[in-house]
Amino acid sequence: MRVNEQQLELTMPARVSLWNGVLNFWNGGAEQQAFDRMLLWCALFLLGLGFVMVASASMPVAERLVGNPFYFVTRHGIYLCISLIIGAGLLMVPTAVLDRSNFMLCLLAIILLFAVLVIGHQVNGATRWIKIGPVTIQAAEFAKLFFFIFLASYLNRRYDEVRKNWRGFFKALCVMGLMSGLLLMQPDLGTVIVLTVTAMVMLFIAGARIPHFVALVLTFLVLFVGLIIFEPYRMRRVTSFMNPWEDPFGSGYQLTQSLMAFGRGDVAGQGLGNSIQKLQFLPEAHTDFILAVIGEELGFMGVVLTISLVMVIVVKALLLGQRALRQNRPFGGYLAHGIGIWFFFQGAVNMGAAAGLIPTKGLTMPLISYGGNSLMVMCAAIAILLRIDYEVRTGYVMPKAVPAKTLKSTKAVGVKA
Repeated sequence: MRVNEQQLELTMPARVSLWNGVLNFWNGGAEQQAFDRMLLWCALFLLGLGFVMVASASMPVAERLVGNPFYFVTRHGIYLCISLIIGAGLLMVPTAVLDRSNFMLCLLAIILLFAVLVIGHQVNGATRWIKIGPVTIQAAEFAKLFFFIFLASYLNRRYDEVRKNWRGFFKALCVMGLMSGLLLMQPDLGTVIVLTVTAMVMLFIAGARIPHFVALVLTFLVLFVGLIIFEPYRMRRVTSFMNPWEDPFGSGYQLTQSLMAFGRGDVAGQGLGNSIQKLQFLPEAHTDFILAVIGEELGFMGVVLTISLVMVIVVKALLLGQRALRQNRPFGGYLAHGIGIWFFFQGAVNMGAAAGLIPTKGLTMPLISYGGNSLMVMCAAIAILLRIDYEVRTGYVMPKAVPAKTLKSTKAVGVKA
């Protein structure tokens, strides 16, 4: 007696079709692409560019701090390998699983933010890291992705409530307010701004009422202005970026060094490895101000290439979100929009701070800057985008769980055969 073909299909892993898509992608012979190839290659190119520029920018400071010029680039390489493994694993996870796990992920983010305040490790007056042996966890990076997953699921489940009354709108703000309060206690205003702006745009896309949206924007503007005015160091940042040359060796030092790096780069740059500002003149050259080193070594063309690749990812994410919403996949649509807005705003803040357009905020350049937690979270976000794209292209629907009785009877039939 042979096993029924439909029963056999129920027992096959749902990952087989995706794995075939991965093989078709590498072989290049698939009639229909499994993933958006341009999105994937842009992300991989940015990761490669980031590895090269971190190696170039970090050697002088690594030599001074630990006596090993390859210290930061070695760690960045390890983080990069871990990030790619995480991304590959997350690519196999259906978005329905993320949707179902949204509450647990949000709760985990809140617990991590609480833990930072209790057992956090302090650096330069800020408590943002949890040290567990050689491993350092920056909870704020994971909190951003986990909150966007939660908000996308909430907008999916409470769509009518968010559009029609204040209560549904306010519930999402309560969670964001709690996380923002914990972040401000670290303090980390930059992450709060990214979290708030992305959440507001996601709510707007979901159809939140204009009066609610306007009231929310005005409230946050007043709060942000108050946070800047009543904190002396934040006020100094705002005033120094307006005229950094007024105090070039004090509050304006970092920005003046960054501007000199851009100026030396000209159109074609000084050549890879030939930056002068990275020789311990420009603080945080391999993290927050890595774009300035790119500008000095690769010139205007290198900066334009970097910005263009980031913008391709942003546009791809937003277009993907629109396609997912048209296919009645609201969770994937809202999440893709959220990731695209997050990449755009965080990249814009990093670029603006390096170029002196806005005050410094301590945010990394997506997929480029040194930082293991940021790299892992950004790679996870790219993997989620690729997964959403795969499901939109193939019409994938997560199969329902097969009853235990059905599986037992199928195995029994197979033994008899």
